[in-house]
Amino acid sequence: MLKTTGATFLAIATSFFILLFSPPPKSYYHSLFISSSLSDNASISHHLRTLTRRPHVAGSQANAEAASYVLSTLSACNIKAHIVSYDVLLTYPDSRSLTLTPSPSEPPITFDLKQEIYEGDPYADVADEVLPTNHAYAKSGSVIGPVVYVNYGRVEDYGTLKEMGVNVTGTVVLARYGEIYRGDIVMNAFEAGAIGALVYTDRKDYGGGGGDAKWFPDDKWMPPSGVQVGTVYNGSGDPTTPGWASSEGCERVSIEEVESSGDVPLIPSMPISDADGETILRSIGGQIAKDNWQGSIDAPTYRVGPGPGVVNLEYNGKQVIATIQNVMGVIEGVEEPDRFVILGNHRDAWTFGAVDPNSGTAALLEVAQRLQKLQRSGWKPRRTIILCNWDAEEYGLTGSTEWVEENRDLLASRAVAYLNVDCAVSGAGFHASGTPQLDDLLKQAAQQVQDPDNSSQTIYEQWIQSTESSLIGRLGGAGSDYAAFLQHIGVPAADMRFGAGYPVYHSMYDDYTWMEKFGDPMFHRNVAGT
Repeated sequence: MLKTTGATFLAIATSFFILLFSPPPKSYYHSLFISSSLSDNASISHHLRTLTRRPHVAGSQANAEAASYVLSTLSACNIKAHIVSYDVLLTYPDSRSLTLTPSPSEPPITFDLKQEIYEGDPYADVADEVLPTNHAYAKSGSVIGPVVYVNYGRVEDYGTLKEMGVNVTGTVVLARYGEIYRGDIVMNAFEAGAIGALVYTDRKDYGGGGGDAKWFPDDKWMPPSGVQVGTVYNGSGDPTTPGWASSEGCERVSIEEVESSGDVPLIPSMPISDADGETILRSIGGQIAKDNWQGSIDAPTYRVGPGPGVVNLEYNGKQVIATIQNVMGVIEGVEEPDRFVILGNHRDAWTFGAVDPNSGTAALLEVAQRLQKLQRSGWKPRRTIILCNWDAEEYGLTGSTEWVEENRDLLASRAVAYLNVDCAVSGAGFHASGTPQLDDLLKQAAQQVQDPDNSSQTIYEQWIQSTESSLIGRLGGAGSDYAAFLQHIGVPAADMRFGAGYPVYHSMYDDYTWMEKFGDPMFHRNVAGT
């Protein structure tokens, strides 16, 4: 049954909008917006299925087709919609290989570096369209060296290795995902003297802990061949146009200047699977790693090395000035048309992107459809609403950053607030972060929307019961598209989601099937998030 009893992200976003737009709120329209009469799980399910039918990395034809779908959906809602394009530096893998020589007496092992399809996989026919596993903006090169296990690759992990007398200089480090950003893992490796970095997905963190735990498609956990891909760029926006928009014919800095900026890695790196990481770990000798460096219950004993295992890591990437497309929709305000309330989500995905980011894209489109229904009933927004569907977020918040750079002065003077939804739904439990100016609005909106997992309470009641620390987190770093608005021009911002981290993040298993089976089987959280 696809008819929901409550409204969630859609309702949160619109509650947020109406609270901003209408002094005082027009209770009739507010009630209408969150009523079951406008709630349709089948619609948001359709949006998500359509958006995720093919892998759609930034710069690809599939992502351009997804942009056309968003544009046509907004236009069908009688929203003035258009595309804003930029030409930006993106990278794609050209060739890569990884070979392990476990010891001088053993033959080398060459890894196939593939994520495996499973029996009955509905996306098997398009699996070859998934980009080969890589780190965006990784340094091209070939390195050979003994392996050192560095836990999560944090600064303190290298401090522990130094205390143990382990010298990392001239080695290839093996780090596991988690705790810190992958770009920092590679940067820390370089600063410690390593010549290359491998980053794997440990079963302890992403595979259910080992033992009898099952993995996707039987459970939510990452399969042994699953690989978390992603960028290792430490900046935001197009690396060749730092501080200004990548418009046609614009000035660009050279690749050499990009490398000297410190924002891109200076050693080759590669993401690998748990299965490949465990094979490499079995080749590492030396001292036994600390207890909190060890793996799952049935993993081998982790040692730190160096060696005797030696890896040969080769990676060659191609750098392309590619066209990206932000899709923008505008509903003009009737009282303060020169004041903007902005809702944003990105569209591009490393693979199918059912959670990241297209659960948020589907929510954005549901917001548009609900606002259209309100307009048919006579509602008009007080302030101008801008719906933004960003491109190339995965590379470095590129689409949103370029748009803010191009419109910096206008947005700084006219934007009231920016509401971001990236991974709208990955599980149960509502979470929100924002600037203090928006705290009361977030609480008020959450108090008016039913909890999609417990119809006897509101989202706010669930929220306060499940939160041990502060109710509303603060936005720091550059985790999603709010960064340019908040950090570049000081616009109040918020970011919302259902669920926390999820194990198939940035892998080819983040697809519609995973969402339908584990993230939100009835799509009631998706609707609620809207």
